[in-house]
Amino acid sequence: MISHLDHLVLTVADIPRTVRFYSEVLGMKVVSIGEGRDALSFGSQMIKLHEAGRELQPNAACATPGSADLCFLSDEPVEGLFQMLATHGIDVVEGPVVRAGSCGPILSVYFRDPDGNLIEVSNTLSESKGGL
Repeated sequence: MISHLDHLVLTVADIPRTVRFYSEVLGMKVVSIGEGRDALSFGSQMIKLHEAGRELQPNAACATPGSADLCFLSDEPVEGLFQMLATHGIDVVEGPVVRAGSCGPILSVYFRDPDGNLIEVSNTLSESKGGL
């Protein structure tokens, strides 16, 4: 029945800080979605943002900054992330490590966004490479 993800909503403490992080660090495009609201676009997906305490209705039952765990796929080798993250003062939580992705094995690096959400950036791996 479901064909793909259109968007997800992150509840954040500071929308401009979040927009800077996702656009400058992860290269997402900032888009206006009306009424002065910014969102983040990548591929054919979008992240909409709600400010904690000022969430739009309806919203998640327990919307809180730092409660998300998100995995993004990248065509750029994840090994190249380390220098970029260091430049932005972002610590790597774990990686690179092999994990199970929705379409097979992935090579992942984990770090946190400004609200403490766990961010995983991954490359798809070929089964024929034995997971590496």
